[in-house]
Amino acid sequence: MIWFAYEAYVASDRAAIERLIAEDFHFTSPLDNRIDRMTYFERCWPNSEWIKSFDFIDLVPHGDRVFVTYECHSTNGNSFRNTEIVTVRNGRIVEVEVYFGWSLPHKAEPGGFLQEKEE
Repeated sequence: MIWFAYEAYVASDRAAIERLIAEDFHFTSPLDNRIDRMTYFERCWPNSEWIKSFDFIDLVPHGDRVFVTYECHSTNGNSFRNTEIVTVRNGRIVEVEVYFGWSLPHKAEPGGFLQEKEE
């Protein structure tokens, strides 16, 4: 079932994702603090226009949660890796927490690192 949510993004199939996401759904990321379903569709769903594909690295079920690490590929050739914790109840997604990863290929050389930006 989790896989279908990601495929809905690739196909830009809003009807499919709406069937999978519960009415009491909430979404959290480094940019979003537990936004509701309506705000999620306004703010996040437009990203489906540039998502080309997902390669799943890990799908680990744990109770009513699935830990998902994926590499996302965009229509403009950019790629990145994220991890999400997806909570499912009664066959619908009720919560997603996204932890942003890094760009692919990584901007630092193997064995190296990037300097943090000064604020």
